[in-house]
This record gives sequence, structure tokens and C-alpha cells, in this order.
Amino acid sequence: MAARPDRGSDLLRLNVHQSLFQGEGRRLEIQAVMVNLVTNYAKDIGSALVALAGILLHVGIRYGYGVSDGRELWPLLAALLLGGAPQVWTVGRRVLSGHFDADILALVSIVTSAILGEYLAGVIIVLMLAGGTVLEQYATKKASSVLDALAQRMPRTAHRAEGADIPVEQIQPGDSLVVFPHEACPVDGVVTAGHGSMNEAYLTGEPYLLSKSVGSSVLSGAMNGDSALTIRATKPAVDSRYAQIMRVVQETEQNQPAMRRLAERLGAWYTPLALALAGAAWAWSGSPDRFLAVIVVATPCPLLIAIPVAILGAISLAAKHGILIRKAAALEEIDRCRVFIFDKTGTLTYGKPSVSEVLLGEGFTRERVLSVVSSLEHYSRHPLAGALVAAGEGLPTVEVSEVHELPGQGLVAKVGGVDVEVTGRKRALQLGLTLPEEGAGLECVVLMEGRFAALVRFRDTPRADAPAFVRHLAQRHDGKRVVLLSGDRESEVRYLAELAGITEVRFSQSPEEKVKFVQEIAATMPVLYVGDGINDAPALLAATVGIALGDKGEIAVQAADAAILEPSLRRVDQLIHIGRRMRRIALESAVGGMALSGVCMGLAAAGYLTPAAGAIAQEVIDVAAVLNALRVGLGTSEITDY
Repeated sequence: MAARPDRGSDLLRLNVHQSLFQGEGRRLEIQAVMVNLVTNYAKDIGSALVALAGILLHVGIRYGYGVSDGRELWPLLAALLLGGAPQVWTVGRRVLSGHFDADILALVSIVTSAILGEYLAGVIIVLMLAGGTVLEQYATKKASSVLDALAQRMPRTAHRAEGADIPVEQIQPGDSLVVFPHEACPVDGVVTAGHGSMNEAYLTGEPYLLSKSVGSSVLSGAMNGDSALTIRATKPAVDSRYAQIMRVVQETEQNQPAMRRLAERLGAWYTPLALALAGAAWAWSGSPDRFLAVIVVATPCPLLIAIPVAILGAISLAAKHGILIRKAAALEEIDRCRVFIFDKTGTLTYGKPSVSEVLLGEGFTRERVLSVVSSLEHYSRHPLAGALVAAGEGLPTVEVSEVHELPGQGLVAKVGGVDVEVTGRKRALQLGLTLPEEGAGLECVVLMEGRFAALVRFRDTPRADAPAFVRHLAQRHDGKRVVLLSGDRESEVRYLAELAGITEVRFSQSPEEKVKFVQEIAATMPVLYVGDGINDAPALLAATVGIALGDKGEIAVQAADAAILEPSLRRVDQLIHIGRRMRRIALESAVGGMALSGVCMGLAAAGYLTPAAGAIAQEVIDVAAVLNALRVGLGTSEITDY
């Protein structure tokens, strides 16, 4: 990412500061944006309804009452004025701003129809243009701002250890604060009192709840566990880790490249071809009616309507499989992705620790150690207790008594009449014990009667189908590169990469580094990124298509193009196939409709179709294109080959 001048950095810092602390201002800003969206949406719906009403009234007056003295045209004139003028104004402004697309044909058709008195043809085009725009807006609307979701997650006030609560923006380094249970930490700091745990997985990529005691560092945005902690702030909130991620998100949102949509790519060559043919017909015949007839038939309603219908069908089909589509453009791009980048925690792993290795002391057996430790850990709230209990399933339970847990030292009790202590490496070394060398992952030390009994190591559990899925991407989706991109430690990342069959890894990556890596690749080829945490949000925005796996990370869901509610790699494959199906059928509808329009354009140029007849012929083509597009949502129950 290019370096920004100091003034730009200061402004960006101010924007993040306002996002963090001016919640009411953010809400008012979002309300204004939503009012604007609703206003535009209502305008297009209004134009479509006015056009439909004008056509029905015209048909009723002309053929129901037999009126043909000019009064039957009044509803059409009203429809052109009330419904067509707003559409002409909108498309005209886009043309003047240098945005040329297939809507230009609709603009020319409406204006030419009005000039030549072919009001029915003009109103039909207004109906198709406005109706297609409504469908497009409905299919592509975005739920809310990622930056707002980030801001809403943070507390507005901080609890001082002594005195009244203060606004978060007033926190200064050195302030003593209390973080209540299940509350987000407001600033970076150091624990000065208390013992508990915090979930930093969505910030750092570490897959476990991390134990916190006196002297432990804490990050802003981390979610506190069941115990209150007293911390000393080391930074103001605007300079803390969470605010840094917000700045990266805002920079990424501002620098997202515009995605050229399918309809735009098709319209780029179709529009000038249709205008050239219409002009040639006028020049050859000397009749402006020929020009209008060709333009009316050429109006690209298969692009304006069939593609949005196909998108809506794909969104519906994805929802049936537990996939939420947030940005419809992703459906057009996902099958083109040839680089697949995965975060580690919660994507290729389950995000839960499990016992991976038990190194025994002399005279101890695995069964005895796990039986004793699992019996004891039923009484613990330590983040690794669940993994130890699971490791002892099926083994005999032992009577436990005199349980007490000393902050920062571990769990002590009598288990089966034996003094047992489950502690850390530091405590065991202080007791003068000899331990195996420190390895990758987390670990705990088990002591019995003061002797070293075992060292238990933990790993994040890889998804059982991760290796097969990685192979599938290369074999069936033409994957050129599969990358494991993680904020976790090198040993953990390489361990998982080896199990999953991934050869390209990036470890200890900050959100800033993830964004830079994704942007560099996305500049050369389409990239699919799969993640699940706050630290993935900037990379999800930077990728061609971003997928949030699971619904636990609200910020990741807001940043992603699609969210898979059930954290399953199989659903990722289904989404790729849904995108492929949508793109194929949308192209069939659009290209097939334009081909039929081409035949009718030839007939109109030769004088065999009047403007009104051409408009009716175009409607028949539209119906065929839309019916074909509806097939997208009628997919079979198994949209996958994995």
C-alpha cells in the first residue's frame, strides 16, 4: 500500500477516533445514507409503477372504450413525463460523468420515442429500465458499514478502579481500569490485579482462550472471560491495537478497486454495435422510425433484468445451504478465483485446543496421568481444562479433594490421596525440576507428590477434511496457489500446513501485513480469502472475494462478500459452484437474449418491425430470458462435487 502524506494519516486517525467515540454521529451518518438509498430505490419503483399504470390505462382507453382521437395517449405522455424523465436524468448524469454502459440504449430509445411520437414504445422501455434497476438494487444492497460494526463492538465508557466511569477517549496511559466479565477491553494495557482469561483469537489469530494474571498484557477489543480484571492502560484508546485494525479497514475500504460487473462487460461491445446498426438503418432508409425501431429492439433488457433475476436466484439458493450473500458481485467473480488464501484459526482448524502429545516422567503411565488430570480439571475454569477432560474420556475417574487454584501458579489438589499440581513450565523450573525441551504450541506440567509426572502439549485441532479440500481446489477448481496466512506462530502454522498439504505459508502476520499480501496478489489475478476474525476483516475487504466462515465473528461477516453460517469447508465448495451456476445461466440468458435481439434488429433495420412492434418483440425476448434466469434458484440439493 502506498505511503500516505502526514496530513492524510492525521485525517484517517481522526476519522477512526470519531468512529470509535462518536457513536451518535455515526448513527446519524448511516441514517442519512440509508435515507438516500431508500429514496433512490423508491424513485425506481415509482417509475416502474407509473409506466405500468400508463400502459394499462392506454390499453383500456384505446381498446376497452374504443377511443382513438388522441386522448388514449394522455396516460402514456404522463408516464413518460413522470416515470421516464427521472430515468433519463439518472442515466444522462452517468453519461456526462463518463460512465458509458448498456443503459445508453434505453436513454436513446426513450428520448427518440418521445420525439417521434412513439409513446407506447418509450413507456415500455421505461418499465424495463426502472424494473431492472429495482431488481439490481435489491440483489446488491449492502447491509451495513464494516467500520460501524467495529465501532459498535467497543465500549463507550471505561470503569476506573477508583472513581466514576469515564468516556473511553479520556483514558490516559497509567490509568487504572477494571474490565468486567464478558466485556471488551477498552485499551491496551497490563493486568495489575485479578486472574482470568481473555479471547484474543479474532485479533491475533491465537486459537485459545489465553490465561491472564498479574503482569499479563491485554489488547483492546479482546473479550474478557468470567472474572473481572484490573489493568493499567499503556496507550490511549485511539492508539491501541483495535484502533490500528480500524485504520487498516478504513484504508482498505477507501482503496477497493471497482469491480467490473458482468452486464457492463457485455454492454461494452453490444451498445456501440446497436447504435451503429441503428444509425446505418436511418442513413440507408432516410427514416428516423427505422432508427427508433432498431434502438427499441436493441434495448438490452436481458442485461437489465435477466442478470439481476439470476443473481436473486443464486442468493436464494445459497441461503438454502446456510450461506449469506452480502455482495452480489462476488457471485460473478468467485468461479474465476485461482488463488485461495486461508486464515488458520477457525477456518482450516476447529479453533479448539486438543491434547497432541504427553511426555511422561519416569515411572508414570499415560493412562494414569490422564485419568488423574482429567478428574482434577473438572474443577477448573482454565482455558485448557476442557481439552484435558476430553483427553481422559473413557478412563476411570479419581476422587478429588482440597482443590485450590493459585493465580499464575496452577491447580493444586489431592487426587486419589496423591498431591497433584497442574502448572506451567516457569513454576516447574523454579522448583528445580528437569523438563523436556520447550516445543510448539501450548503446554502444561503435571506434578505428583512433587515429582515430574508429565508434560502435556496442545494443538489447535485441524479440520478432518482440510487435506482433501486443499487437493480438491487444485484438481477441480484450477487452483494455482493455496496459501495459509496466519497471525499465529511459525511452528503452529507450519504444523497445520503440513497436515493440510499446503506448501506456501505466511506466519506471524499482522492485519496490515495480511492486507498488503492479499492486495499484491489480487492486482495480478482473482483471490478468494477465507477467514473468521476481526484481524481478517481488512484482508476480506482487499480480496476479490472474501468469505467469513462461521457466524461468531460479526466484524468478519460485515467485511466479507459472503458468510457461511455453518463453519464447513464443504459450504465453501458449494458457494463456488453456486457462483459458477449463476454465471453460466446468466450468460445464457444475456447472450441468448441479445442474439435474439440481433435478429429482430435486422428485421427492424429492413423495415419489417415498427417501433411498437419491436418493443413487443423485445418483451417476448425478455420473458424468455427471465424464465431461463429463474433456473438458477431451482438447483438440486447437492450443489457440489466435493
